Amino acid sequence: MRSLLTAAAISLAFTLFLTPVFIRWFRKWGWGQVIRTPEAIENPSHGQKRGTPTMGGTIFIVGTIVGYLIGGFTGGNPPTISGLLVIWMMIGFGAVGFIDDYMKVRSQRSLGLSGWRKIVGQILVAVPFGIVALNFPNAWGQTPASAYVSLFRDIPVLSFMALGPVIGWILYLTWLSLIGVATSNSVNVSDGLDGLAAGAGIFVVGAYSLIAFWQFNQICTGEGLAPALQPACYDTPNSFDLAIVSASFVGALVGFLWWNAPTAKLFMGDVGSMAIGGVIAAMAILTRTELLVVLVAGVYVIASGSVILQRVYFKLTRGKRLFLMSPLHHHLEMRGWAEVTIVVRMWIIAGMLAVSGVGLFYVEWLTRA
Repeated sequence: MRSLLTAAAISLAFTLFLTPVFIRWFRKWGWGQVIRTPEAIENPSHGQKRGTPTMGGTIFIVGTIVGYLIGGFTGGNPPTISGLLVIWMMIGFGAVGFIDDYMKVRSQRSLGLSGWRKIVGQILVAVPFGIVALNFPNAWGQTPASAYVSLFRDIPVLSFMALGPVIGWILYLTWLSLIGVATSNSVNVSDGLDGLAAGAGIFVVGAYSLIAFWQFNQICTGEGLAPALQPACYDTPNSFDLAIVSASFVGALVGFLWWNAPTAKLFMGDVGSMAIGGVIAAMAILTRTELLVVLVAGVYVIASGSVILQRVYFKLTRGKRLFLMSPLHHHLEMRGWAEVTIVVRMWIIAGMLAVSGVGLFYVEWLTRA
């Protein structure tokens, strides 16, 4: 427990107190936000935010790593392969976003990597993650990830390897890539208002930290687990380390949100939003709750879902729009909602959905205990 609390405290202190230093550096380097001119005069304009330092996601990425390492070693819990896989997804997806951000600030145009190039970059990160995650078994033969589709735990009838090793590996890696791409791009779409993505990320990743900690307390290989609870135990290896790294990430986001809340002194950029998506995807896969992520991270699903619905409706009706503007938070802006009102209410929705996901996870355990 000391490792978990130390990791969260160190990462929070890092981002809370050192962000002003990074802001000065970013201004010196010319890392200012590029704002796209609205296509129509009635569309919401954020021109006043032009030039605000961006790429702040690098701060909470570094803060997470510092907190995770210090917390783990001081508490006698050195990094495990599972924790390092979360770090890999955070850094890897963040690197794709960093390239996109850097291209924008260098050219001073809101045109970075194309959509397909981002997806290719994300897949190049997700595939090695998937390969490593299905190897390196522990003393009980458990690998960080599994070759099953999961909801609250692995679903026995949904095994990729039932179709043979070749097809199984292809389907498994495709599934993991889909989770990573969908999650990171959903967070990216949500990052349109000050503090929205960061605040929601605190609830989502915090929920996964609770899930991982509960799995640690109910691990099948635990010596103190009562025989009556064996049917409800979890085969998730390194679950405490997953709780530590996710708690460190939450702490880093809390400290960062102090400076990113309306009116933001710093933006996270694509490097930050994609890093958040990478952590959420990794936690969903490694805690064996892949399908549950749709509910736990539901606020991000709402944002990306509104974009998809807008495009589908536009094509089906040959030019009509379902929303005044997508994603949903921009539609609400055009309806006259104040930015801070939208952000706070999205945080509330994020919290309710994350708590609902954790609640269902616990209820499933109760049905087995």
